[in-house]
Amino acid sequence: MAEERPEETRRSGASLRAVGVSRAYEGVQALRDVTLELHRHEVVGLIGPNGAGKSTLVNVLTGFDFPDEGAVELEGRDVTRWRPHRRGRAGLSRTFQHSRSFRGLSVRENVEVAALGVGAGPRAARRRADSLLESLRLASYADAPAGSLPHGDERRLGVARALATEPRFVLMDEPAAGLPEAEMPAFAEVVRSVRDEHDAGVLLIDHNMALIMDVCDRIQVLDQGRTLAEGSPREIRANIDVAAAYLGEPAVVE
Repeated sequence: MAEERPEETRRSGASLRAVGVSRAYEGVQALRDVTLELHRHEVVGLIGPNGAGKSTLVNVLTGFDFPDEGAVELEGRDVTRWRPHRRGRAGLSRTFQHSRSFRGLSVRENVEVAALGVGAGPRAARRRADSLLESLRLASYADAPAGSLPHGDERRLGVARALATEPRFVLMDEPAAGLPEAEMPAFAEVVRSVRDEHDAGVLLIDHNMALIMDVCDRIQVLDQGRTLAEGSPREIRANIDVAAAYLGEPAVVE
């Protein structure tokens, strides 16, 4: 079967969608009628000020929280009430703001565990782990305890664990937090590889605007739980409302 092209993917319904999602906590409205769509083979940035609702939306999309109103659809199926492990088996994976690796296990074992968790056999899990460690430049750490990794490599391990489930959609919650600027270009290539080499859609939350503008095909901006703007990186940089809420002075777009 020929590989599905991005435009064909959109027509076939191969997408992750939040539809009219609202969520409140003790009277505080974290999300207000938010709709978001992520297709395979694209990177979508999700940005906004602290408290805008970004992590809440990721939690709702991945089953770590449930909306008060609205729905979550995964490739045409209503998964609003599915638990995280069930969504994982259906092709949805995520990374977390803080490392959730098993620090006493080796780097390879961490990736194997993720593969085993979605039904891979031991041999397949080992092959998958070795392949991912090689592609993400972690092979030299394969037998080292995960807790011994430098910060940047620990972030790459989080991506490897997410990819070990062979997802169709990966949600990355501040994956570059704490990385020095010198490591950003290499991490940008990691994000692109998820889209280009692993054929997955990526939802990327990060406060590093240079990274967002560099790797994203589209950007959605949240402010006070609502969608403030959507568009290409160029359109978002030129949006006066976004500049006022988040980016500072409007950037000059040539």
